[in-house]
Amino acid sequence: QVQLVQSGGGSVQSGGSLRLSCGVASFRRSYCLGWFRQSPGKEREGVALIDSEGSTIYADSVKDRFTISQDNAKTTLYLQMNSLKPNDTAMYYCAAGDQDWLPVYYSGGYFSEPDFLYWGQGTQVTVSS
Repeated sequence: QVQLVQSGGGSVQSGGSLRLSCGVASFRRSYCLGWFRQSPGKEREGVALIDSEGSTIYADSVKDRFTISQDNAKTTLYLQMNSLKPNDTAMYYCAAGDQDWLPVYYSGGYFSEPDFLYWGQGTQVTVSS
């Protein structure tokens, strides 16, 4: 059974940093991994993607501030968030899909949520001004 277990998050002041983690050891196949977020009253939006070869895609709103990565053993997915802003406040979710080709999951600024089969439980990030 695939389980994505998230940790990290919390509260930080504007300009600060946080790192989110997502355990993906149970996901033993070719894959694409991603981070999404949802703010109150808004739809969930894609933040960043990474495939099994380390190719990445970022939403324009987080480019040059956030970094998606995996550990060498590929058992943990990370999202390093720097220069945080109040509008980064959201519930953050990790997700996994079993097709190892980024265009399946992203096109023209759109992150395709339905193609992600497995989701973490979510972790709250709050950025105060």
